[in-house]
Amino acid sequence: MFSEFKKFILRGNVVDLAVGIVIGAAFTTVVNSLVNNLITPLISVIYGGHSFSRAVFHFRANEFGYGAVINSLISFLIVAAVVFFFVVQPINKLTEISMRNKTTDEPTTKKCDFCLSVVPKEATRCKFCTSKLEAKKA
Repeated sequence: MFSEFKKFILRGNVVDLAVGIVIGAAFTTVVNSLVNNLITPLISVIYGGHSFSRAVFHFRANEFGYGAVINSLISFLIVAAVVFFFVVQPINKLTEISMRNKTTDEPTTKKCDFCLSVVPKEATRCKFCTSKLEAKKA
């Protein structure tokens, strides 16, 4: 049982996921610091308040802290943008480049010449990009 657990833990996906979570947590702290110490004071100057992160409005004896919500939203958007532009797009580009030259290993499939997706060999249209495909002779 211990050897199975060891095999599971040392598998690449688990280690990659753990590293990603640790890096993501550290990066989120940096982004939160950036928002709280640079962006929020700039908004406070425009807003006219002393501390935008503590901005609230009162309604029927309840206090709603909209400043903290806006800070969290800005932090989320920055993290999402960085992940998209520095992780997702490069991986998609590398995947696209590596898939350009590959043919399928399956004898019943072929690659669409336009979007490089794998479709059945008998297909006359790509199910992903709807382009017309040439019938390949066997």
